[in-house]
Order: sequence, then C-alpha cells, then structure tokens
Amino acid sequence: MHYRHLLRTMLAATLLACGLVLPPGLQARDAAPVSPALMLAHVWRQGLPLQDYWVSEKYDGVRGYWDGQRLISRGGNPIAAPAWFTAGWPATPMDGELWAGRGQFAHAQATTAQAAPDDAAWRRLRFMVFDLPAAPGSFDQRLPMLQATVKTIDRPWVQAVAQRKLAGEAELQAWLGQVVRGGGEGLMLHKGSAIYRSGRSDDLLKLKPFDDAEARVVGYRNGKGQWEGMTGALVVQTPEGRQFALGAGLTAALRRNPPPLGSWVTYRYQGLHEKSGLPRFARFLRVRQELDYLPAAVQ
Repeated sequence: MHYRHLLRTMLAATLLACGLVLPPGLQARDAAPVSPALMLAHVWRQGLPLQDYWVSEKYDGVRGYWDGQRLISRGGNPIAAPAWFTAGWPATPMDGELWAGRGQFAHAQATTAQAAPDDAAWRRLRFMVFDLPAAPGSFDQRLPMLQATVKTIDRPWVQAVAQRKLAGEAELQAWLGQVVRGGGEGLMLHKGSAIYRSGRSDDLLKLKPFDDAEARVVGYRNGKGQWEGMTGALVVQTPEGRQFALGAGLTAALRRNPPPLGSWVTYRYQGLHEKSGLPRFARFLRVRQELDYLPAAVQ
C-alpha cells in the first residue's frame, strides 16, 4: 500500500472513531481507485498479416482515459486537469495519451501527477485520442466515429491519432526508423476487425527498436565501490512474479534516493533468458508514477 494512502486511511479511521465527519477531499481520495478496463498491447511479430492493421505513431506520454466526466489514469487515479482542458468534451468515453511531444515524457508525467493543475504546464500537453472504448463495432467502424467525435470538440489540444495502412514489412520498418530517428518511441498497430476489449491480445500491438516492461520495486541491494553507501540495484518483481536486480541505468540521484518500495518502474531489455525467463541486459528507464495502482491480477 502506498504510504500516503496508508496515512489517509489511518486519519480517516481516527476521525470516524471520534465521531467526526470526514472532509469531502479525504472521502474522495480515501476510496480505492478502480482501474479502467483498457485495451493493452502485445509486441508485433514478423509474419502477422500487416494488411489487417491500422498503424500509427506510439506516443510516449501518460495514458489518459476520459470516462465521460473526468480524466483518470491507467491505474484508476483521477488526473487533475484544468477545467478549460476538458471543457466541451463529450459524455463518450475516450482512450488516449496525454503527450507533451517527442522526448518530453518527464514533463507529461510530472504535469499529470500534480494534485493542483499547473495551467502553463498543461498548455504544453495534447490529448491524443486513439480509441472510443464504449463505441460498438470493429476498429474500422470506430475510427470514423473517433474522428467525428474529436472534430466536435474543436480544441487544438485534443487530436485524433493519425492512422494509416502500410503495404508491407519493409514499409513498416522504414516508418519505424523514421519515427525513432525523429525522437519518437515506435509504432502501434490496431487490428481493423477488432472490437474494443480489455487486456492484452493481438488486436493491439506495439513495435519499437527495443523491448520494455514494468516491474514493482520490492527491495534494494547495497552499492559497492563508487556506489558504497548508496543503492547498488533495485530488486524488482514482474507482474508474473519473477524477481531480478536492476542496477544499470540508475543515476547517482536515484542511487541516493531510490524509488520507494511498491512503486513501478519501466526497464529496457534485449529478449529473455531461455531457462529463467528473466530479461537480458535489463536497464532502468524511469519511474512510472501513473502505475501506483494496478489491478489485483498484476499486483
């Protein structure tokens, strides 16, 4: 349990025991977040029928889910966007990415994590809408509905993600190289015939020049040599329950003040060891603040 959540829970229990009424803010924040049932991606594999997929750039931002009334994170936590940012948005749920531009993930994460919105910071964000979770039919059918929905919002910071069809694997790899050279993260592939359904499947795929994944911090290893007295490596656990040490990529600042136990981090790797199933050449990438809470199945 997150420390701040634990403190709020203890405070709420104390106030109730004394017969006092909980402040509205405490009541709202004390409730356990409910994660939205999001569509999640598998990794693209050669040999899959590319003609069945729409392809778009993968935006390296913070997943945002508009439930028709408010923005929430992948973990179900409210995102405190300014009122002007979501003014005029429809009751239709929208799935997208809060994006600050290529190479600007840190800004998107810091901005969306604030309890009180910073107008200047939010003006650098765009909501890149890539699906309508509640709309019926296949992605082929949802796509024109998505474009029409975004058009009715008519705000420059709300954009429909551009989708295209590609002729073959060579064109796919060429576009991937172009995006990565320009500072982008990779590509996403939506299966045209797929309905919106939660969980991972081949209906949604990602293609990047490297593999990455998330793991929860469950411990620390002491540093040696130049890192003596600091954190040598994080001990992390994957959603499947595998544990390994993650030291490469940690900055000196993170070794002095490592991510707290229970937090989620993203790491890069180059395939898996055949026998253990652990990642090869794992390297810390960043802390994923919006993954403070995940469904019980992956906790």
